Amino acid sequence: MIYYCNVKKSGNEYIAQFPDMPNVITCGFSHEEALAMAKDALDGCLEVDILKGNKIPAPVYKKGYPIIVSNHIILSLQLRELRGKQSQTDIANKLGLSYQAYQRLENPQKANPTIKTLEKIAQIYGRKLKIAL
Repeated sequence: MIYYCNVKKSGNEYIAQFPDMPNVITCGFSHEEALAMAKDALDGCLEVDILKGNKIPAPVYKKGYPIIVSNHIILSLQLRELRGKQSQTDIANKLGLSYQAYQRLENPQKANPTIKTLEKIAQIYGRKLKIAL
């Protein structure tokens, strides 16, 4: 998942903004620093929005600088999307996990699934696990 940001010079700073995520604005003293800060700000905002249950806007804007969302955040978003209206308890039962263990999988700050757990998740949703190296 990639969001694009625009970087513009403003005085002694470079301001980075995401048209698809208007609440994410950051800055740096160099262009490179602004892009690094943009990555941190985007990931941080997405983590908070996920934890609060906010709707995450899909990336649409395709100009500017590409910022790749961290994998642990993408996993949380994909699990929530796959689960749909099913409860976390229902999915936990299908996976043979406790409710709390499954809940951690959807939490971008706590998720650390094994490949075997990801394979089980893919299987219950009738999907194939794709791992890019």
